[in-house]
Amino acid sequence: MPDRNKNWIANLPKDRLIAEFSVWSADLVRLADDLARVDPYVDVLHIDVADGHFAPAMLFFPDLVAGVRKISTRPIHVHLMIDDSIVLSQIEQFADAGSDLISLHVENESVADAALALLETRNIAAGMVLRVETPVEAIRKYAPRLDFITLLGTAIGVKGQGLSDKACDRLGEARRIIADCGAAHRIVLAADGGIREHTVPLLRQGGAETVVLGSLAFNAPSLEERMAWLKAL
Repeated sequence: MPDRNKNWIANLPKDRLIAEFSVWSADLVRLADDLARVDPYVDVLHIDVADGHFAPAMLFFPDLVAGVRKISTRPIHVHLMIDDSIVLSQIEQFADAGSDLISLHVENESVADAALALLETRNIAAGMVLRVETPVEAIRKYAPRLDFITLLGTAIGVKGQGLSDKACDRLGEARRIIADCGAAHRIVLAADGGIREHTVPLLRQGGAETVVLGSLAFNAPSLEERMAWLKAL
């Protein structure tokens, strides 16, 4: 398990795309077996949480994270897609379950400051996510307090959509905001949604340090070959 002093963020690869795998695309009936299968290739496990209101899906829960924590030493990134009213309580529950990084949405503005303060108190890495329709500039005031910034490239919480034609330009905007924060600590820039063979190179060129891989990883005919391709970008 990564240490809770957040040094694991600084130790993530810098010379290749970070391999972040979305548990949503794993075989949920045989989850332990599927996570064991991909473990040699994973840098970060990504677990989406949605309440059916902020995002149309309903996924996942603290007990699942606690279960994953028991079988994996990989860093766990929890992405909260939930209403403002439950953000703080869910941070507490997912922190207790063993999360290493928790991202809320910049659209959770009413509780964002309190949420980031809570993550700092719990010594858990902090991330924020922007919906595809939210101006990237909205992240600027929070950026110095963050370890991850994730830009969605599709509508929130729905699989199988095409990548927004603005996704790469938005990554460039975020990259400039991160640069303005200086080099005091590392902020990883991630792309999530619309991740396909033809879009990953574009997102990498746009400045993404990691893309959240779903079916592109879990359903790959040869995961070894897929990861060799990813690392070569």
